[in-house]
Amino acid sequence: MHSSRQSGLSGVYSELLDFDGCEIYTTEQPDLTGKTFGEAVMAYEHCALIGLCDKKGRVNLNPPSDLVIGKDMRAIIIAEDDAAIKLGSTGIKIDMTVIRGPRSVEAKPERTLILGWNRRGPIITYELSRYVAPGSILTIAADTPGLEQEVAGLPVAGDNLSVSCRITDTSSSTALASLDVPSYDHVLVLGYSETMAAQPADTRTLVTLLHLRKIADDAGLHISIVSEMIDVRNRELAAVTKADDFVVSNRLVSLMLAQASENQYLAAIFDDLLDEKGSEIYMRPVADYVAIDQPLTFWTIAESARLRGEIAIGYRRIRAGDTDQRALGGVTVNPLKSEALAYLPEDRIIVLARD
Repeated sequence: MHSSRQSGLSGVYSELLDFDGCEIYTTEQPDLTGKTFGEAVMAYEHCALIGLCDKKGRVNLNPPSDLVIGKDMRAIIIAEDDAAIKLGSTGIKIDMTVIRGPRSVEAKPERTLILGWNRRGPIITYELSRYVAPGSILTIAADTPGLEQEVAGLPVAGDNLSVSCRITDTSSSTALASLDVPSYDHVLVLGYSETMAAQPADTRTLVTLLHLRKIADDAGLHISIVSEMIDVRNRELAAVTKADDFVVSNRLVSLMLAQASENQYLAAIFDDLLDEKGSEIYMRPVADYVAIDQPLTFWTIAESARLRGEIAIGYRRIRAGDTDQRALGGVTVNPLKSEALAYLPEDRIIVLARD
């Protein structure tokens, strides 16, 4: 559900779970004893401290900045590998003059369109209803058997979200045009995995995405599109549709199980990440945190986030011509903090925050 509202988020989770990239480690860091968590967050250049684990195994992600780290606590760190976890840096360069304070942002109603349907649809609908502002709308368009009855009985939290159903062929350009796709804030394309085999379902998804691309091109607008792919092998092929993000659900589940077998704390860490009461991963405009009229280091971005009680763990920058060999959609997790980069208004900072 979060990935449908924050394009690029699946790339963050893929990076954290994939053994090829950065991973989450829980490790003893005796040199942190006596430091506050806020001090410790800014003590690593090549990795990112995101939380603590006590001697009973309880996980605390993004704890209060003034929490003093005890000798029995283990550090929860994102790093390239365990050998890269080293305290200290070659020099912290923070430009306090470009740091922007938090601004109150009024939550606005959102219009979301789901094209296609499967067993994950009801879960997405319910979770969406818990996060959106009052007056939000969800339209579900698909042609699966019994869809109208299922949508009519979908459970939602509160009355912030109204849900409607359209029986239509989502692989038809004419049918999609009738939905007024550009009027929606978010479009989520689900695979017909309950009624089709993986390849035919992904083929239909690809056709839908190509039609959506043409609709966006004809309208001269950017439409936020996140698509589910059932077979990871089709992920690269789908990139030609220029959707904002692709989620391969089965792959993420498999990666999480594999990581949990290697790290006894990982299940608790992801329980905290995915729990509404804990800290979650957000993709937010870089320009909300810092002035972007000149290149700046990630130290500066990290400090701006720290002052808000958040932890900056990466960014999303998409540039024409950039290679994306790992298909992360421009996502970089755990960047080198001393490297100065230029940012654009559409770039995002990846933060761990409580709201």
